[in-house]
Amino acid sequence: MASTAADEITVRLDAEKRAALDALATATDRDRSSLINDALNAYLAANREQLARIQEGLRQAEAGKFATDDEVAAAYARWR
Repeated sequence: MASTAADEITVRLDAEKRAALDALATATDRDRSSLINDALNAYLAANREQLARIQEGLRQAEAGKFATDDEVAAAYARWR
């Protein structure tokens, strides 16, 4: 991934989280910023995916595309 100029922001952490972050940074020989950026990237990716699925579900619902009772039952049966 190419390096780009980054804006600086301030984040407040409680002492426990900061200590855990520092311990992880030391153990992995990385800096706090790198760890926070990795965590934020993972969080944003997960939320983008979730939002995309919600939007697709809403699009399908607005188009009148709903699962039949049998399809819902089959989906639940797979989880048992």
